[in-house]
Amino acid sequence: MGAATPAAGSPPTKHPRHLLDLAGWTAEQVHALFDTSDVMAQVMTRTIKKVPALQGFTVGTLFFEDSTRTRLSFERAARAQSADVISFAAGGSSVSKGESLKDTLKTIDAMKSDLYVVRHPAAGAPLQLTRWTDAAIVNAGDGRRAHPTQALLDAYTFRTSFPGYAGFEGVELAIVGDVAHSRVARSNVELWTKLGARVRLCGPRTLLPDELGERPGVTLTHRVEEAVEGAHAVMALRLQTERMAGGLLPSLAEVRERYQVNRARMRLAHPDALVMHPGPMNRDVEIEGVLADDPRSVVERQVANGVPVRMAVLYTLLVGSR
Repeated sequence: MGAATPAAGSPPTKHPRHLLDLAGWTAEQVHALFDTSDVMAQVMTRTIKKVPALQGFTVGTLFFEDSTRTRLSFERAARAQSADVISFAAGGSSVSKGESLKDTLKTIDAMKSDLYVVRHPAAGAPLQLTRWTDAAIVNAGDGRRAHPTQALLDAYTFRTSFPGYAGFEGVELAIVGDVAHSRVARSNVELWTKLGARVRLCGPRTLLPDELGERPGVTLTHRVEEAVEGAHAVMALRLQTERMAGGLLPSLAEVRERYQVNRARMRLAHPDALVMHPGPMNRDVEIEGVLADDPRSVVERQVANGVPVRMAVLYTLLVGSR
């Protein structure tokens, strides 16, 4: 991989075969992946943003749910390392004719992909795929359960934007909004606490699962002011109305008034606090529109960092784990 290879002399770090969630990854392995992401980020600053790191490998993207940022950044990450890419979307495919998940995978697997990036509405679907293929599996979001690469790029964005806390010890992250339906929130809780940070979760009672507060390093609150006070990063989450049953959501006006992340509430956070959002973003609902464009906002940086982080994930699973 030449100039894009992690620094010579670094001790080898054995990584899991798949990235289904972050439970099986140690803090050391995550920091090693972030170091690789630093190298990949340098590649993306070059005039020719491409290296032969994954030449000869084939990456398949299997998306059974709609996606913009995740799908495009994974495909960009694969092609930037010279991998071949096979893209599949459920809409317009044989899935609409009743083909099962297993048969769909077996059909695509005949084309000899080395790794699959999978998004599926059913929790546990990526794990199931590991039983039907020898290829590596990366979970790009399964139901409301996990979205590990989003959490990785969120933490990486914090690390590169707030270098004084790059080790995450003493860091306070506030996540505000629809936590109950958010796989992003669950993966960020898993990752940031693993790295040594503390996480405060905030939302309406119907959208804030009690069981998440049982995890070490996690506190629950229904007051945004309490959640953001002194926080080093504040992440707003959209209302996932497409996943909600009736009666869970107070009025939209009440959500705006009581749970919107805005400039007034950010004054309670750390003076250098970052404003984050995993997207898609509903301006002036869960986040004040002008705050989304504030200098403290790293929303666009999160999207940009998705490419080097996902490059590092693909490289780590296809080359580093060997």
